[in-house]
Amino acid sequence: MSVEMEDGRSVTEFQQLWGSWTTQLNRIHDDPKVALLMKTRMGQYLSSHPFLALTVLLFSAMAALPVGLFLTFALVTVIILAVVFVFFEVFLLFAGGLTLLCVLSGIALFSVLVSSICNVFYISISNILNCYYPHLTKGGKVRRKENGCETSTEKGTQ
Repeated sequence: MSVEMEDGRSVTEFQQLWGSWTTQLNRIHDDPKVALLMKTRMGQYLSSHPFLALTVLLFSAMAALPVGLFLTFALVTVIILAVVFVFFEVFLLFAGGLTLLCVLSGIALFSVLVSSICNVFYISISNILNCYYPHLTKGGKVRRKENGCETSTEKGTQ
């Protein structure tokens, strides 16, 4: 008798479960969005092919997590890429700025050096010309004492 009572209980539990299941399905089926979907061609096709509908439902439910994880990964990757790009761009600008600073310093040093060499040559050549060719300077007037140079002719005349 106890086996019959357990069978009776399991049958009533199954009937209760079936009743709550059909209540849930009716509630979902009566939803306006679901009703709108069921009126479409795809909804009617899935309604007439319940196995395919269950397959689509299971696939969409099971694919939601991997797709969500992939989209999260893609979003995080894009954000990290943007941040790294900004830092890399700042690093490149910093390296370029330092390079420009070094190049400009080198050009300034080179300019000072070349200018100094040119000034030394100018002063030397002008002094040499004043000593040996005084008629080329000061409008042709000879002033040997002011120049501070003594030529061989001056040494002999004094």
